Amino acid sequence: MTLERPPVAHHRPHGRRFAPLAELIPVPARAEAVPGSSFAAGPATTLWAGPGTESTERWLRATLGAALGLPLTPGAEGAGDSASRLSLLIDASLEPEAYRLTIDETRAEIRGGAAAGVFWGAQTLRQLFGPDAFRRARLRPGARHSLPACVVEDAPRFGWRGMMLDVARHFMPKDGVLRYLDLLAAHKLNVFHFHLTDDQGWRVEIKRHPKLTEAGSWRARSKWGHRNSPLWEERPHGGFYTQDDIREIVAYADSLHITVVPEIDVPGHSQAAVSAYPHLGNTDVVDTEALAVWDTWGVSKNVLAPTEDVLRFYEGVFEEILDLFPSTFVHVGGDECPKDQWKASAAAQARIKELGVDGEDGLQSWFIRHFDTWLTERGRRLIGWDEILEGGLAEGATVSSWRGYRGGITAAKSGHDVVMCPEQHVYLDHRQDGGPDEPMPIGFVRTLEDVYRFEPVPTELTEDEAAHVLGTQANVWTEVMENQERVDYQAFPRLAAFSEVAWRRLPAPAERDFADFERRMTAHYARLDALGVDYRPPGGPLPRQRRPAPEGLTDADLGRPIEGPPPNV
Repeated sequence: MTLERPPVAHHRPHGRRFAPLAELIPVPARAEAVPGSSFAAGPATTLWAGPGTESTERWLRATLGAALGLPLTPGAEGAGDSASRLSLLIDASLEPEAYRLTIDETRAEIRGGAAAGVFWGAQTLRQLFGPDAFRRARLRPGARHSLPACVVEDAPRFGWRGMMLDVARHFMPKDGVLRYLDLLAAHKLNVFHFHLTDDQGWRVEIKRHPKLTEAGSWRARSKWGHRNSPLWEERPHGGFYTQDDIREIVAYADSLHITVVPEIDVPGHSQAAVSAYPHLGNTDVVDTEALAVWDTWGVSKNVLAPTEDVLRFYEGVFEEILDLFPSTFVHVGGDECPKDQWKASAAAQARIKELGVDGEDGLQSWFIRHFDTWLTERGRRLIGWDEILEGGLAEGATVSSWRGYRGGITAAKSGHDVVMCPEQHVYLDHRQDGGPDEPMPIGFVRTLEDVYRFEPVPTELTEDEAAHVLGTQANVWTEVMENQERVDYQAFPRLAAFSEVAWRRLPAPAERDFADFERRMTAHYARLDALGVDYRPPGGPLPRQRRPAPEGLTDADLGRPIEGPPPNV
């Protein structure tokens, strides 16, 4: 028996209570109805795609055409070849990701400053067609699909509008990753930060080091809940992406104008790698031969040894990563690297003296500086979590500011680029409500409204310093998200609010019109339903989404709820 989603007061699967132009997410800079009849799309509607718009042409036929039953046969350039036509063209007067959508009685025209702008215009067009446009096949044969006569003009605030997905703690199969790329594109997000390695698993095939996936991609069991939970799931967990899988993911993302930024962690969060190749660890203070892929959460003390051999090993890893990922940026982690083993290791202490660095923090900085130089020589840019500031920031490094705003502020004031992703605001593993039914409650309560009022650029930055904020991203850490449904529940609907924050220059947080956003979400829930997203309903989790604690335990035993408002640090 299928458990249907119960109706919610403001959930509207069919019909249009609000004018389509007033239902768009992210809200565009300008959306105006104009006098004239609506545009009717049907079997005779043609599609003309100007040079440089081929990716959107293919997407429209494969996605929108399939959903609405529109053949979108090729049309000739210019007017008069069809009673209704879609037109795509590049307009150099616009910024690359900007677009102008014009709809009248006979045409729907999308102009973009570059191919990406045309594509984002097509995402707006899809929303105007209504929830049926988010299905994979036509629901209503013979139905007419009308669009209002209007002009929509829009452009993004930030060039980096991202989501990080952790597939190391819980592996997401390739099809799930491809599906998430579709979801990002539907929300005009353009960066997919792919967290591929950690203590709990190595998820990308490296041909010169096959044990990384043969041994490092599987753990014997998993902690069930937060690391303090007494429960375990007593079965192996793992998986990895072959290099052809990665090529497919990257190519698919590119067709959606999304950049995939890979993350390979050094020098911490490396127990999976050390378990596969014991010589990578601090062998003079720990029996690395006895290490296994870590089966619990948190921060392992088993970090990489500061040796030339380790550098050469990871240079080989990064050489293959660069072949797979064309992204300018390569993320090297650099966070949460315990120094205990280095402090106890005679070899590490000798290395500190040899290099002349300032203690263990200086040793971590040496790791990061080495790969900053190495990547720069190959035309790439290093990005790492804000701990890479410790011991001195590498010259070309970009900072992912996660522990709050402070790391990003420090980096921007020093002339370094920053991606703002403070955990107190946009870590989507944090719980969405303080109620007792939230599954595996982690961290602070971060409601839909809280995320909508997140501001990526701190007021402490001057205009020149703020220019170093490349953008923002929401992070999805999967310790307590063992499958796609759990990821959906944590990410949505908050990722929709985040997408508007990343796309539009909104008023100051306290002045934002959340009521209007919530009204627009009325239409958006229907789109998410059509896409099959298992989001958290506005009224709270469905029975199947809850996780009552076993007898004798509380939700706090399984999770890690933190009470009160998060600090604004």
